[in-house]
Amino acid sequence: MYAPTSLSSPRSGPTSGDDLADGVGLTDFDGAGEILRAWGNGLRPDPDLTVSEWADRHRMLSGRASAEPGRYRTVRTPYMREIMDRLSPGDPTQRVVFMKAAQVGATEAGNNWIGFAIHQAPGPMLAVQPTVELAKRNSRQRIDPLIDESPELRERVKPARSRDAGNTMLSKEFAGGILIMTGANSAVGLRSTPARYIFLDEVDAYPASADEEGDPVTLAEARSLTFAHRRKVLLVSTPTIRGLSRIEREYEASDQRRFFVPCPHCGHSQWLKFDRLRWQQGRPETAEYICEGCDTPIAEHHKTAMLEGGEWRATATAADPTTVGYHLSALYSPIGWLSWERIVRAWDAAQGSIDAIKAFRNTILGETWVETGEAPDWQRLADRRERWRPGTVPARGLFLTAGADVQKDRIEVDVWAWGRGLESWLVDHLVLEGGPGDPACWQQLTDLLGRTWEHVSGQPMTLARLAIDSGFETSAVYAWSRQVGFAQVAPVKGVEGFNRSSPVVGPTYVDATIAGKRLRRGARLWTIATSTFKTETYRFLRQDRPTREEHDAGAAFPPGTIHLPDWADGEWLKQLTAEQLVTVRTRRGFSRLEWQKLRERNEALDTRVYARAAAWILGADRWPEARWADLERHLRPQTGPGEPVPAPKDGTASNRRRRTVRSTYMG
Repeated sequence: MYAPTSLSSPRSGPTSGDDLADGVGLTDFDGAGEILRAWGNGLRPDPDLTVSEWADRHRMLSGRASAEPGRYRTVRTPYMREIMDRLSPGDPTQRVVFMKAAQVGATEAGNNWIGFAIHQAPGPMLAVQPTVELAKRNSRQRIDPLIDESPELRERVKPARSRDAGNTMLSKEFAGGILIMTGANSAVGLRSTPARYIFLDEVDAYPASADEEGDPVTLAEARSLTFAHRRKVLLVSTPTIRGLSRIEREYEASDQRRFFVPCPHCGHSQWLKFDRLRWQQGRPETAEYICEGCDTPIAEHHKTAMLEGGEWRATATAADPTTVGYHLSALYSPIGWLSWERIVRAWDAAQGSIDAIKAFRNTILGETWVETGEAPDWQRLADRRERWRPGTVPARGLFLTAGADVQKDRIEVDVWAWGRGLESWLVDHLVLEGGPGDPACWQQLTDLLGRTWEHVSGQPMTLARLAIDSGFETSAVYAWSRQVGFAQVAPVKGVEGFNRSSPVVGPTYVDATIAGKRLRRGARLWTIATSTFKTETYRFLRQDRPTREEHDAGAAFPPGTIHLPDWADGEWLKQLTAEQLVTVRTRRGFSRLEWQKLRERNEALDTRVYARAAAWILGADRWPEARWADLERHLRPQTGPGEPVPAPKDGTASNRRRRTVRSTYMG
């Protein structure tokens, strides 16, 4: 009778995996010992890895989300190694600040950290984008490929199922933790759960307040306080405006690290500065870097070796030793990404445009822009006024918007015409007496929506959109806007701060009280970053323009030119220039920019800002050429290009239509 071998049969030496296999009757299964040994190895914990080591071993870049698909290699961006490794559990650093240019690999480094946390150090993680919509887009385009391309992450993240709430667009559950993605505009998302890890991306694009509950960065970081010294916070952004930039403020409070690279000729270590880049005029391909140590030109093909030999060095003493800060410009961008030649071409192309130079400093150099914000001299504006009839739209004006400012005893309205390049003309100024408590005042404003202004071509034009301030007598503004319809009217609310990527946000559905009844989501509100449009207005007012002789010879006005008529008197001009941008110090010693009044009345500036916001809401900043051409075909101007119809010699205004109540000081 067959009897299996006993596990206790005498053997020489310790029992091996093969012996164990024999003992359980697996002698006929080839390789059983190897299987069991592999199983035993699988019980061993993964070796301790840093974030960069994990990325090199496990991270695969998807063709959906990367221009260089395949295995991730830290050696491609050596400057990211220390930044990533500071986020590893063994490092005592709690907060990492990265002020950077575009195209330096920061986003992928942040995603490496997310993958590392899921695989090696699970815990609750919060990833914040500027808006919820951007968070959803990032989830689809970045996080889903990150998980899909890594077997180690696919094993740990719950698969997406229609009935499984563990894996949604903004929530990814995994063993031992959860990744929650949200927008800085959502206070609910920011306070949803405690988080050991917090990834704050593009913090300079965050709104000043999340649903009026406070600074988004402060709200988010409060989620990590319960984890004490075990927390990790990463703040990343391209900077924006000096005095308002969150990332610059955090960087200046850190040890301010710069990436020093060796000269291939003399070995001198230095951090790269744009003003040491040299090229022959008109030949960006000749760009070379001049060494600080030996003044020898460095060709770009040396950059790879320079980056490999580089190191981060602190240039200041941090107030908090658990916070480290890094700054990097696109001069360090790896070969094949953003070359020195392309940087020079971008610089040359930006000349003549304040906006382009500003974008260059922010996105290429990773530096803040210094706003001047000085109010233009109103007397100089008076000298540059032009002559056209009140209520007439000049030839290049292609559509109309209006801004309405609600005061206690009146509603002031300015009507602006807009053309290509956001060139603009003041067409009409009206003061509707009575104020928000007078039904007749609201009726006059309603009549204004149906009124026409005559284009010089003879075509009648109506208001494309009227933006009305809701800061005073909010319920009355909402009630009127709801009554006339939101297709032509946009209630707006101004907020502090600059936001050039999206200075107007909305519409947001808000509660409204109509006829004594509270209607949930009864009104649509647009939020505008007034500082952005005030700064733009003053910049447009200060820019040079061709003389009459140059214009007659064919010279064009620069984009954004603001044309003011001779019937805009001194009082109105003083209101338009009634504020200036100043730098103030906070209680914590940081600087910030703030608009302050130079005089009490500033209605002309406010109505200009609201009318400009109305143009943004219409999409004029993003219209394609075909849309502008269509507007021009519709109007069919009969006069010479850009020439407004001159006023009658006797100075009288056109009497073809009934005039609405005008300002007492505008004539």
